[in-house]
Amino acid sequence: MKRLDELRKNIDAIDDEILHLLNKRAEYVIEVGKIKQKSNRPLYVPSREKAIYDRLVKKNPGPFPPNALRSVFREIISASLSLEEVQKISYLGPEGTFTHLAGIKHFGLSSKMISARSIPEVFEDVEKKRADYGVIPIENSLEGVVNHTLDMFMDSDLNICGEIFIEVNHNLMNKSGVFEDIKRIYSHPHAIAQCRNWLNNNVPHIQVFEVESTAKAAEMAAKDSSAAAIGSEMAEIVYSLKVVHRGIEDFANNFTRFLIIGDVKPEKTGNDKTSLVFSVTHEAGSLYSALKAFADSDINMTKIESRPSKLKTWEYVFYVDIDGHISDPMIKKAIDSFAWNVSFFKILGSYPKGEK
Repeated sequence: MKRLDELRKNIDAIDDEILHLLNKRAEYVIEVGKIKQKSNRPLYVPSREKAIYDRLVKKNPGPFPPNALRSVFREIISASLSLEEVQKISYLGPEGTFTHLAGIKHFGLSSKMISARSIPEVFEDVEKKRADYGVIPIENSLEGVVNHTLDMFMDSDLNICGEIFIEVNHNLMNKSGVFEDIKRIYSHPHAIAQCRNWLNNNVPHIQVFEVESTAKAAEMAAKDSSAAAIGSEMAEIVYSLKVVHRGIEDFANNFTRFLIIGDVKPEKTGNDKTSLVFSVTHEAGSLYSALKAFADSDINMTKIESRPSKLKTWEYVFYVDIDGHISDPMIKKAIDSFAWNVSFFKILGSYPKGEK
């Protein structure tokens, strides 16, 4: 017991030191905020935040786990930013969705999360300065892209400022935590599709209903003791539900990618991604000629999607992600060559790559 008491005293002393250093750090943050306000510079800088994480993870000798280190400093940074100004984040709601979880994962609990009813409303919140940034889903590793998000970029002047990856884990939840109480199951169509095998094998006798979000399903389950919801851990917490079965998704390594939108242009970090949209003329080889500019510069293209342009019948626009930052000399050179081979193009943003 004497040894245990001694160890606890040592831990208390370290906690006191951490508390002192956190307040010392906060004093510097306040000074930085004053300088930024005078020069009208944004308070949140994605490249700076990433540099902090990367430096600390690289220097970390252990045994403190790297992922936990990121979580701790995310909250430190979030709380520090709130000393300057609380960051307002619009997200595709309602509360308890995976988009809500993505926003908290990136911006921390000290930010103010604003639930929007639709993807256009998230864009509008940021454009009209009701929010500093927006968080919207762009694609799922199993279900594919969110077309509505792609379409919004055609008419918006907002930039992609970052990306967030959330591993999709679905839980079956209800008020009691008792399986026998479940008479109906609710969830979003994508969540139901991602759990189809489990549902067929384990609850073939229970009717499953589609609703507009996993959060809506959780809200319904919270009000009806005979209902259950398929949703995230966040929905479980927000709506005070109990897990009946955890991890009922059919496939592991199921990730959803979210984009952060805003009116800032992140600086180069050395591990960046650039997104752009373009269209080509109806001529043989026009798409090949456009994309060849990236291949000739040895630039890796990680994604390409086509969408109807909605301006002309049978005319399409292409959305592309490439590795690198727009300020990289090779990217600049490739873009200049690329521009000669397309009828229209627009840079959507160069931003730090997200951590999976």
